[in-house]
Amino acid sequence: MPVYVRPQIDPLRPADAIFILGGADTSRYPFGIGLGLEGWAPHVVVSNPVGEDNRWLTHACKVPPPGIDLDCFVPDPPTTRGEARELRRRAEQYGWRHLIVVTFTPHISRARFILQRCFDGDLTMVASPGDISAPRWVSEYVYQTAGYLKAVAQTGC
Repeated sequence: MPVYVRPQIDPLRPADAIFILGGADTSRYPFGIGLGLEGWAPHVVVSNPVGEDNRWLTHACKVPPPGIDLDCFVPDPPTTRGEARELRRRAEQYGWRHLIVVTFTPHISRARFILQRCFDGDLTMVASPGDISAPRWVSEYVYQTAGYLKAVAQTGC
């Protein structure tokens, strides 16, 4: 399905913050942090839905790379919806109007749908680079479709 394989990925432009969504595809974390180090936004916010189980991310959150304002959180619930609620809370707290959101390709469209329910500012959706195997695409199709159906059935943020 094109919505998963070739989603709308936005060109990068400077933003108020970079918001890295959590997930099993961990290449998004160093990619998003790298965008922060390149200066695309002054703040990098990282969702870590598995908490201490992600050792690399736990270490990066405790000892961030020099030159970056890195803040990590555990979403409640540990889903894209929980991340969207945290995004809304922080955007309201800090007055953010434009965010770069980092996830991986199959998740881009569904994440945009969910995040737009909670944030009325501008979202620049970008995918971390990486190859996805054919079997993984099959599982992602099933997973993302189920996630879309759930998101459509839910109302509000």
